[in-house]
Amino acid sequence: MKRSYLSRDKLVEIENNPLYDIDFDEQLSKPPVTLKKGGFLSFMKLLKNEYGFDMLSNVTSVDYVDHFEVVYDLVNRSEYEELMIKVFLKRETPEIPSLMPLWPEVDFQEREQYDLMGIKFIGHPDLRRILMPDNYEGHPLRKDFKANFDGSGEQSD
Repeated sequence: MKRSYLSRDKLVEIENNPLYDIDFDEQLSKPPVTLKKGGFLSFMKLLKNEYGFDMLSNVTSVDYVDHFEVVYDLVNRSEYEELMIKVFLKRETPEIPSLMPLWPEVDFQEREQYDLMGIKFIGHPDLRRILMPDNYEGHPLRKDFKANFDGSGEQSD
């Protein structure tokens, strides 16, 4: 069965929750939800426990000039619904709580984002490199990363 995006009614219901400040573009058929204010972990727990998003299928990140964005794709397997969550992080301190306690399957994906982008997932039980060698300097998918011809790299300030 093909998955559908979370309904407009449920998006508005989440938007009306006074504990969180979220934003979504009502013009889009599958609008990503941006969490602007409120507890990240409690918001994600709400989505899991109250809206049935029992699987976290993807974690990725985007490096913008002045901030990072972490993107989460959630799936409610019983209702065949999906939802995209975006969270902005400060460029100087790209940190966010780990979702390992809620969705253990996020383990390798958080480690990948740490390794390649330098985003720290606070509370992750084993946050270490997963693709690059342990002694590798920098995070190769960041815009401020400069690769050297010998395969090493460095982060610019």
